[in-house]
Amino acid sequence: MNIIETRNLTKVYAGFKAVSGLSLHVPKGSVYGFLGPNGAGKSTTMKMLLGLTRPTSGSFVVDGMEGTENRIEILKKTGSFIEAPAFYGNLTGEENLDIVCKILGLPKSAADEAMEITGIAQYKKRLAKKYSLGMKQRLGLASALVGRPPILILDEPTNGLDPSGIHETRALIRSLPQRFNCTVFVSSHMLSEIELMADNIGILNHGRLLFEGTLEELKRNAALNGYPEDRLEDIFLAMVGEDNLQHKGGV
Repeated sequence: MNIIETRNLTKVYAGFKAVSGLSLHVPKGSVYGFLGPNGAGKSTTMKMLLGLTRPTSGSFVVDGMEGTENRIEILKKTGSFIEAPAFYGNLTGEENLDIVCKILGLPKSAADEAMEITGIAQYKKRLAKKYSLGMKQRLGLASALVGRPPILILDEPTNGLDPSGIHETRALIRSLPQRFNCTVFVSSHMLSEIELMADNIGILNHGRLLFEGTLEELKRNAALNGYPEDRLEDIFLAMVGEDNLQHKGGV
């Protein structure tokens, strides 16, 4: 069963097609790694799923609900982290999450739990403006996790983290489906980390989906096309490089 599906989802900005005919299938209870170079359309896709920008054409379904008709209901079931998270700098980390809890109608304990899970409970009384970039990323992740939503949409959650933080975040994301019975839709430039955490992978380039499936299926596809097949990063670079050549040639 797919918890997120898109059907020919397209977004055009002033003549530029950021996302083109995208049809995704995100299985329930999986970690889905959404990959692509800068400008491929990953963040735009995530924003459409969250109702932050309207599709130019196409449609999507989240947990059985048509996206454009059920935006509020979808948001109630979705924790998100898009680009650099924004917080009230003059409030503490704890106070920022308390606001999220009030909006969602959740008890304060939900904020405490989220800060424990992301490893920033010891800094909850510190003003958010005094958080390091890595701590702000963790606070953003904690905000997404408040209330244990069944769907998480995470855009580059390891940005700004040191190697230890990246490892901890990867282990956390990998554990979430089983721990909280949720689905994680995550984009990242850390391909080695996606390789270790994702059940399914979608590769986007110039707004178009080049591949969707399991890592094993991707490796079989790579072998059939004569690409390197040992590491996700090598496959990704070969696949995107070939598509760029075709795109440049107008194919």
